[in-house]
Amino acid sequence: MPTAAVLTDRERAAVQAYLRLLHTVRAAFDGPPDPLRPPVVPTAALAEADRALAEAGLTGTEEEFFRLCRQWCP
Repeated sequence: MPTAAVLTDRERAAVQAYLRLLHTVRAAFDGPPDPLRPPVVPTAALAEADRALAEAGLTGTEEEFFRLCRQWCP
């Protein structure tokens, strides 16, 4: 049985920000397409995820980041 990852506070914050962004995007695209109202993802959600990734030193290391996500929240 695999062991759970022990994340630093900054890594945990990055994973949590990513999960919030993922839920925001899913909510924006939920429902049938509407050409008059295209889906909108708040820029604050994107900025939070970018900032958290940078603070955790995970910018440009997607493979490492998603490994952490899988270990922490399978």
